[in-house]
Amino acid sequence: MYLRSIATRVPTRSYTQESCWEALKNNPLVDELNPRSKLLLGKILTSKTSGISTRFLALDTLESVFDYDAEQLNRDFEREAPPLAASALTDALEKAGLVAEEIDALFVCTCTGYLCPGVSSYIAEILGMRPDIYLADLVGLGCGAAIPTMRAAQGYLAANPDAIVATVAVEVCSAAFFVDDDPSVLISLCLFGDGAAAAIWSGEGKPGDWKAENFTTLHRPEQREKIRFINSAGKLKNQLHRTVPALAADAVSELFKKRSSDPDQVLAHTGGRDVLDALEAVLPYALTESREVLKTYGNMSSPCILFALEKRLQQQRPGDQQLWLTAFGAGFAAHACELSR
Repeated sequence: MYLRSIATRVPTRSYTQESCWEALKNNPLVDELNPRSKLLLGKILTSKTSGISTRFLALDTLESVFDYDAEQLNRDFEREAPPLAASALTDALEKAGLVAEEIDALFVCTCTGYLCPGVSSYIAEILGMRPDIYLADLVGLGCGAAIPTMRAAQGYLAANPDAIVATVAVEVCSAAFFVDDDPSVLISLCLFGDGAAAAIWSGEGKPGDWKAENFTTLHRPEQREKIRFINSAGKLKNQLHRTVPALAADAVSELFKKRSSDPDQVLAHTGGRDVLDALEAVLPYALTESREVLKTYGNMSSPCILFALEKRLQQQRPGDQQLWLTAFGAGFAAHACELSR
C-alpha cells in the first residue's frame, strides 16, 4: 500500500492554554470543584512545562460548552466532524491530483461522537463521491485508531489492487467535554484539541513512494480500565490512570522489537508530555515531530500520528528511507507500522 498524499486540518479558532484558564477559572461549573481540583487546573494550564502552547477547538466561545448537555455535545460532533474531515480529505485529494469521484473506498475512524450512518456517509455526500463507493467507519479504537484504519485500507487494497483508497481520522474532543473532581478528567480538559487528518493510498507505487507495511498490534484487555471513555449521564467521560505513560512505553517497546530494521525516525501519537517522556526513555529516538504536534495542537486523539507524519514528510529529508509509526490508547491497545521507500 503506497501513500499518494497526506493532509491535516484543524478548526479555525485556536486558544492558548492561558486563555483556557481565564475562561475556566471563574465559571460557575469550575467553582463547584473542590479547591484542590481548581488548583490542579490552574497549575496545568499556566505551566510553561506542560508541552502544550495552543489548541484548536470547534467552539464559538470557550464559555459556551459549559452549559451543554449530552445531546448538545453530540450535536456539536455531528455539526463539526463531517466538514472538518471533508476539508482534510479535499486537501489530500488536491495534493494527489485526484478528484473525489476517483476514490473507491473511504475508511474513517473516530471516538469522540456517534453518528448512524457514520461520518463516512456525510463526507461522501459533502464531496460528491460515487454512490458505489465502499464506506467503512471504525469507532471505539480511541487515540490509536489511525494505524488500524490504515491496516483496514491495506486489506481492501490487497483484495482490490487497482483501487484508490482514502483514510480519515477525525476527532472533536471538545464534544467530549466533561468536568468533575476526578484528576484524570481535569488533565483531559487541559490536554485535548480537535483535528482531522486524511491520506490517499494506492496498491501500486513508483520508485521513491512511501510504502506502508509490517503492521503490528498489541492488545492488553486486562488494562482496559486504565484508559477509556465511560458513560456518565449520557456524556463521554475520559478515564485516564496515572500509570498510562508507563503502560504506553512498555507496549510500544514490545512493538519496537518487531521492527524490520532500525528506522530513520520514530513518529508517535502525542499522548502528552509525560507519555512522550516515557516513550523516549525506552526508544533511542528524540520524538521531535510528536512534541511539535503536541505543542501546537495538544492531543487530538487519533489524527495525531498523521499530523506527526505530515510534519516529517514536509521536511523533505532525502536520507529518510524508513519511518516507524506508533499509536496507542483505549483497549488497552498499541499499534505500529513502517513506512519505507
